[in-house]
Amino acid sequence: MNILEARNISKKYANHQALKNISLSIPQQSIYGLLGPNGAGKTTFLRIINQIIVADEGEILIEGHPLHKDDIRRIGYLPEERGLYKKMKVGEQLLYLARLKGLKTQEAVSRIKLWFEKLSIHGWYEKKIEDLSKGMQQKIQFIATVVHDPDIVILDEPFTGFDPVNANLIRDEILDLRQQGKTIIFSTHRMESVEELCSHIALINKSEKVLEGPKKEIKNHFKSHTYQLIHKNTIEGLSAGYQVLDTKPAEDNFYQTFIKIDSERIPNHLLTELIQHNVEIHAFEEVLPSIHDIFVRIVKEENHA
Repeated sequence: MNILEARNISKKYANHQALKNISLSIPQQSIYGLLGPNGAGKTTFLRIINQIIVADEGEILIEGHPLHKDDIRRIGYLPEERGLYKKMKVGEQLLYLARLKGLKTQEAVSRIKLWFEKLSIHGWYEKKIEDLSKGMQQKIQFIATVVHDPDIVILDEPFTGFDPVNANLIRDEILDLRQQGKTIIFSTHRMESVEELCSHIALINKSEKVLEGPKKEIKNHFKSHTYQLIHKNTIEGLSAGYQVLDTKPAEDNFYQTFIKIDSERIPNHLLTELIQHNVEIHAFEEVLPSIHDIFVRIVKEENHA
């Protein structure tokens, strides 16, 4: 089931086409990565979902009904350009933002304290925003995004400003939100985060969608039928249909070899032939392309089209 659908969304600023006929389907309880080069239109799309700007054409549906102004309470949005009030105290800031999302004061204070415990920031309630480091401010912004318990959490570059320890902390909270049934949409340039977290991805380039689907299916679509072997004894005299791409010594007198096989063959054929050649195999796995590799390949192809 899709919790959010975009149908033929277009947006133009003067002579600049920010989005062109974008249609996306975001499954419920997914972690959905929205990818693309700078200026591709990702932030514009996220702002349309949040009703900050209005699309020129198309519509956004939430659980099958057109996006309504009251739906904003079901959404939590952490923008790339942070928006905290520097002179306000942390507690006052979070309480104010929680009340804007419809929480009563007592419930808001209770949730804020719970998140303080989760993110290990006890004693920050009376601190001023301007006295916090960039990473500390980012934690406050994250709490402001999720304190009202939204169904859809939108994160634009959520790991900016975090050291590795705090980035892992936020990653764990994102996974926990999904476990609770939330849908996470996030835009990032950190492809390792996409690899680790996302169940689905979409790629926007030059204002248009060029790729969308489950991450696993996309990686399988772009695979090159290449396999990695860890083995003893050298590999020689393979029959037609197998191409040794690279081989090099590994630890403890082992070799690491990459072999590409023709699409009509299956891995078992390769294993059988290797065994017949007295190759002692200790590891064998298919090499799937990384999201980074797929991203670079598609953007290059699109830009040279």
